[in-house]
Amino acid sequence: MEAPSPARLFAAAAGALLLVLGVVGFFYYASFGPLDQYEEALGAIQVNGWLNIFYIATGAVGLLVAGVASRTYSLTVGVLYTLLAIVGWGTGALNLVVGLLGLAAAAGTPRTKAKPQPKKSRSRKLKPRPKPAGKRA
Repeated sequence: MEAPSPARLFAAAAGALLLVLGVVGFFYYASFGPLDQYEEALGAIQVNGWLNIFYIATGAVGLLVAGVASRTYSLTVGVLYTLLAIVGWGTGALNLVVGLLGLAAAAGTPRTKAKPQPKKSRSRKLKPRPKPAGKRA
């Protein structure tokens, strides 16, 4: 049995973390007001209704694709969260950590190669049919 790839571990761990963060965020602040209006959750994480939905959505996708398209997920989330950290939407430190870890996981996971096709079975050589008696070629 193979060890899971870095991208698969990232998709599962980040997916679970983001999903829990989004759900917990609704207990602190669930307003869908302006995007730049936040409340502090757990002492350091900025949340609002939009961020909570965003965290839940990206976390759920991570959990769903952890075994199927984890490298693509890691790369996409890595780029997205790094850009969000640069723009300054949400908790910059959390977004930067998730983004950089996603990029590192995608870089540390090789692209999957096409599975080799199964070898074709050797076809039996057919013996030529005998020509009916009395007919000449």
